[in-house]
Amino acid sequence: MDGTEGNAGQPGPADRSHRSSVSSMGARAADVLVYLADDSVVPLAVENLPSLSAHELHRAVREVLQLPDIALDAFALWLVSPLLEVQLKPKHQPYKLGRQWPELLLRFTDAPDDDVAVDEPSLQFRRNVFFPKRRELQIHDEEVLRLLYEEAKGNLLAARYPCDVEDCEALGALVCRMQLGPYQPGQPTACALREKLDSFLPAHLCKRGHGLFAALRGRGAKAGPVEQGLLDAYRRVQDVGDSEASLSPHYRAYLLKCHELPFYGCAFFHGEIDKPAQGFLHRGGRKPVSVAISLEGVHVIDSREKHVLLGLRFQELSWDHTSPEEEESVLWLEFDGDHEGTPVNKLLKIYSKQAELMSSLIEYCIELNQTSEPAAAQESASGPAPAPGPSPLPTRRPQLRRQGSVVCSRIQHLATIDYVEEGEQIKRVKPKRTTSFFSRQLSLGQGSYTVVQPSDSLEQG
Repeated sequence: MDGTEGNAGQPGPADRSHRSSVSSMGARAADVLVYLADDSVVPLAVENLPSLSAHELHRAVREVLQLPDIALDAFALWLVSPLLEVQLKPKHQPYKLGRQWPELLLRFTDAPDDDVAVDEPSLQFRRNVFFPKRRELQIHDEEVLRLLYEEAKGNLLAARYPCDVEDCEALGALVCRMQLGPYQPGQPTACALREKLDSFLPAHLCKRGHGLFAALRGRGAKAGPVEQGLLDAYRRVQDVGDSEASLSPHYRAYLLKCHELPFYGCAFFHGEIDKPAQGFLHRGGRKPVSVAISLEGVHVIDSREKHVLLGLRFQELSWDHTSPEEEESVLWLEFDGDHEGTPVNKLLKIYSKQAELMSSLIEYCIELNQTSEPAAAQESASGPAPAPGPSPLPTRRPQLRRQGSVVCSRIQHLATIDYVEEGEQIKRVKPKRTTSFFSRQLSLGQGSYTVVQPSDSLEQG
């Protein structure tokens, strides 16, 4: 499988148990287990499994779940294990890819040989990375909305989606509404929410204020700020329409809130970046990051701190990758920045054995965007009727860029390269902006990436 054959990334929240769907199956009739986002299982009795395509299995899942036609585009089949996840193309044969799994792990991960030897993928029915958010908002079917909601909730609780506390509380409150029913004064209490806090909020938020002293306070003690914030948000959730008969308005409200997160619906990849040099000896090292790629752009997320380090739309970047044959596998991102108020070009180096996959996905997303723009413009002009929901679709995305928001870029935390091009030699310089030396980028007429020629007075750094 080359870099254009699928979409691979790091393990996600669905990897809560080590489970197998495909790789141990034989050629005769067998039950294939397909996992959904809520960890439920769809068993499929199939003939001649080795030759079945992902498209045929996808259709079988849709028939069992009685999903409408929109599910063909909204969901895809994925092979997922604790070490790697791959979105399958319709032509892929899951059984054969399952048999090739050790080869994929050796090619695209740094997993030790012992882990590779015992790792097996499961077959999962998950959101299609290439499904536009604008189409998601037109979905009426409650089961499709539920599956999308369950996956988004899993990503949020696993902290794959960095999210400010206020927004985590708002999303957790919607989960409270769906699991506990409409808010009733005094029920539940904030202290009662503490028992199930990890069902509503990401784990790193649940741990705040819940150390030794919190345990000593006892169950009857006054609630901490996390529980109280969640309870206050739960109190503000409003029911719209016949919410007792259907949870669709709340599913849609949850997804609409997730759409404000710029990395919603992304494919995630694992990598490392250089730390800025610190101290007298200029020691640096590397830090682990998640690289989130979607139809809208690329986000580099600090895996430990759970915040965005860099967010770029495709119009704002150039990119390339180097393969292991040339040197260490690296994804290069180039973007505009500044140094003490002076415009500069910056290069970010992301070390990852999945650099080839990331580069191919960026290229494919750009191609999809360019081909879908006319259709999207026509659809917008015709004004399709929105699906019923708790509130009308906002004409502008609400501002999430609070001061210190986890979704804001933290370029000051990055070790980037500033350069100028002189002939064929790339030289590091005192910060000045110049033309890109990457050919892979959107047409400059379509975006905001700036080209400035270097001046003769530039000094070499």
